[in-house]
Amino acid sequence: MELDEKTVGHPVSLDQKSLYRVGGMAAILLAIAYVVIMPLYAEVGAPPSDGHAWFKYLDGKTTIWWWIVALSVITDFLFVPVAWALYLALKEAGRNAMLLATVFVGLFVILDLAVTWSHYASILVLHAKYSAASDEAQRMGYLAAANYGSAMLTSRLEIVYSIVTLSFGILVTGFVMLRGIFSKITAYLALATGILGFAAPTRLSVAIIGNALCATAWLFLVGYRLCRLAQDPPRLESKPVR
Repeated sequence: MELDEKTVGHPVSLDQKSLYRVGGMAAILLAIAYVVIMPLYAEVGAPPSDGHAWFKYLDGKTTIWWWIVALSVITDFLFVPVAWALYLALKEAGRNAMLLATVFVGLFVILDLAVTWSHYASILVLHAKYSAASDEAQRMGYLAAANYGSAMLTSRLEIVYSIVTLSFGILVTGFVMLRGIFSKITAYLALATGILGFAAPTRLSVAIIGNALCATAWLFLVGYRLCRLAQDPPRLESKPVR
């Protein structure tokens, strides 16, 4: 028997408000870190494609590169609370899609830490040992190891690890945002980030730079919205009682 329709709301818990706040602050810090990293990349210029060239290129640039590596590792960890807060905020609009997006963001974090930044760090360490070594055999050993790391970093597979995986997670989130509690601009920036990320393996500068700029702007908007939700979160979508 059908009853009169009513709506029932479930207020967001204090724990969820705290997660929104942590996720929002993490997104803003992440975006700020990206803004700091961009001029650092501009200062050192594009890295070379083989170990010997890396060792010549790194002279006088190791300090900046260590800052790039450190900040990039921090940003990877910051994606964890951001992804969790976004899942909580958007699960009512698309639970399965947000589960998929969260998995891909988590996969990006694991791969980026294990593959991308570990190889950059190893090249920096090898450069220091190469510069200090007096034995030619040792220097050749360090050079061979650097060639391996450089080959990994210049492969298309590494771009998939470092850009495409995250971009797919953001793209899926963008589609859910079109039906959720985020602005259309935030959703469109997510979609643009995802599309440009899929173009990154072509190594077109406009795709890689555009992806980074859109992701940075998207994170600022996400952080602002999550912090607002922490202050005055809406009630979850109501459902008719029958």
